[in-house]
Amino acid sequence: MVAQKKSKSAKFLTVPTRPVPIDRDRSVAGLLEKMEGAGFGAKQLAEAHRIWLDMLDDNSTIYVCGSGNLIPSGMRRLLAYVIKNRFVDVLVMSGTVLYHDIHETLGRNHFQAHPSMSDEDLEGADIVRIGDILANSEEYQEADEWIGSVINQLDLTRSYSTREYLHLLGRELAEIAHEDGIMTSAYKARIPVFCPDLVGSEMAIGIARARFEKKSQFMFDTTQDTMDMMQISQKTRHSALIALGSANSQKMLNLTEYCSYITRTTMRGHKYAISITTDSAPLETRTPSYGGVHTSAFGKLVRGATTAYVPADPSIALPMIITALSQTAAKFMKGRKRPSFSFSGKDMTIDVP
Repeated sequence: MVAQKKSKSAKFLTVPTRPVPIDRDRSVAGLLEKMEGAGFGAKQLAEAHRIWLDMLDDNSTIYVCGSGNLIPSGMRRLLAYVIKNRFVDVLVMSGTVLYHDIHETLGRNHFQAHPSMSDEDLEGADIVRIGDILANSEEYQEADEWIGSVINQLDLTRSYSTREYLHLLGRELAEIAHEDGIMTSAYKARIPVFCPDLVGSEMAIGIARARFEKKSQFMFDTTQDTMDMMQISQKTRHSALIALGSANSQKMLNLTEYCSYITRTTMRGHKYAISITTDSAPLETRTPSYGGVHTSAFGKLVRGATTAYVPADPSIALPMIITALSQTAAKFMKGRKRPSFSFSGKDMTIDVP
């Protein structure tokens, strides 16, 4: 081996990268452990798994923000798994994610497309195309009808927060579900689901249908959602953020931190953050090693927060991370002090042990 001279760069060049070895008997968790010695996306993917374990071990209140086509791309069972097992505590999901979740939980499917299929032919067959995924337009309309039917059962003399409304949807859906999804799992695990863009998503179609056909006066109280989020923020010791997809669903969470001046409390930010997205971020903001301005990617963080930016489609990264968690998280869950929620009508209370 050729001896290397020490130079002024030696204090920086201390941890060499390690090529990922082939091991046919290694678990996914074992593979990610080896990937921590690599660089770029491989290292970030491995760090995301480790940081999620740190969140659990540190008794953080874990928020998951999701947007985009998580459900059509096949992530429903994985997300249901982490909800049921309380690897997460609060959900902030886009209306699109929840709409697709209802569609599949009602027993409907999304389908793979083929490059030979033209948009003209698909439109003629009443097929909706989402990238390389297809859905039956009539089945989407059945989801609209179901959403409207639930609204018609509610007390329309008062308004509802999106959190309360989605809790009630989860309850009704759990009674008829063919298989659990995000909303039914959240209902059974008694964790809140928020949706900041509900009225600007596909969910609004079913709500509008109920108003048009039944002349209902169903109304949302979105201010109550902010109040509920403020309550969670005030009572948690420290928090963690897992962002899946674009930053749209994170904005509600970030704004809640800014509301701290209303309650005259200190803006704390998140102690941990994982972002899994194809949205671009400057290289210097991607890892704790580079010490960049993480607020641009994750929202408000505490000084010295532990973060990972995974530059990948969530449909690639989530199967690996969640499968690894199924192999490694048990020992961190045994003594975990997680927040518990109680729901009574429009009221939500949180207890943090």
